[in-house]
Amino acid sequence: MGRISHPSFQADGALPVAPSAIAPRSGQVLTERGMQPYVTPRALAKEELPGIVMQYAVAAGHAKKAGFDGVEIHNANGYLLDQFLRDGTNQRTDEYGGPVRNRARLTLEVTEAVTQVWGADRVGIRFSPGGIFNDMHDSNPLETFGHVLHELNRFKLAYAHLIVSTADDLKHGAVPVPLAALRKEFHGPLIIANGFTCATATQALEEDMADAVAFGRLFIANPDLPERFRLDAPLNALEEATLYGGAKKGYTDYPAMGPQLVER
Repeated sequence: MGRISHPSFQADGALPVAPSAIAPRSGQVLTERGMQPYVTPRALAKEELPGIVMQYAVAAGHAKKAGFDGVEIHNANGYLLDQFLRDGTNQRTDEYGGPVRNRARLTLEVTEAVTQVWGADRVGIRFSPGGIFNDMHDSNPLETFGHVLHELNRFKLAYAHLIVSTADDLKHGAVPVPLAALRKEFHGPLIIANGFTCATATQALEEDMADAVAFGRLFIANPDLPERFRLDAPLNALEEATLYGGAKKGYTDYPAMGPQLVER
């Protein structure tokens, strides 16, 4: 999690780690004692980074042992790899900071390590190019994410997964990053997500903006979402108040369609 962790989660109450000692300017972290302000993280030393890479490889190995079909490298939403990639959070002056080729270095090293565990055809990677969640920003997101996507081509990954910015995201400060331009940089299968409906997802596929569209919120509220799409059936409304609630309500209690709809 990098800088958006908290000393209460660290051994001996140590500071969270990050590419640079820059605290998020907004938001709070949920701890056992409730919401707490973010602290200024400790910048990782270059000598520590091989250990960070190894942690991703070990986690990938655990997933394989547990019987997963593959893994997705989480390089989005303001977590550690995203913090290294963007210049708003990475102000290092060594080989892992400065120009985008350096800021992308840790992502590529992690990808190399994880694909050695799984094979590239079982590894995906996720980015949020225009996202500002967890106080993230970049001076040139098209250049930054275009570069890292292009460099990832050599691995021949199973897919890249992009969170696109919705109109509502843009109203709250997210940055528009041309999806068509990113699509050209990555030569493998591309998945896009965030706020799509059946109609808008179909349109995106017809326009060759991606190879697949992923759904999160709609799937939470509709456990039979593909069947509802197939039948053009009504959708359950999402209960926003139960998201991240920590209990089954709002996750396992949404109803599936009744027989009268399924048989239509």
